[in-house]
Amino acid sequence: MASDLEKAQLMLVLARSKGNWEAKYDRIEHFKKFQNLKEIIKELSKKGWLIVHTKPKFTGLSLDTRFKKEIIEFIESNIPHIRGIIS
Repeated sequence: MASDLEKAQLMLVLARSKGNWEAKYDRIEHFKKFQNLKEIIKELSKKGWLIVHTKPKFTGLSLDTRFKKEIIEFIESNIPHIRGIIS
C-alpha cells in the first residue's frame, strides 16, 4: 500500500515544480522514481484528486483544481517543511 508521504510527494512534484492543474499535465514516465506509482495513481484518482490523461502515445497526470484546498492541506500535513510554498 502506498504511504501518505509518497502520495504527498507525487502531488508536490505535480503542483510545485510543474504547476500541473487540470488541463496542464505531465507524462507518467517522469515519475518512475516512485516505487508504488500505479497504486498511488489508483488511490488518488479514486479520490478525484488526480486526473489521468490517456493519450495515444502516452499517459499524463494532473491535479484537479476542484480539490486544490484539500490537496494542498494534505501535502502540507505530510511534508510540513514546505508549508506556504504551494499556491
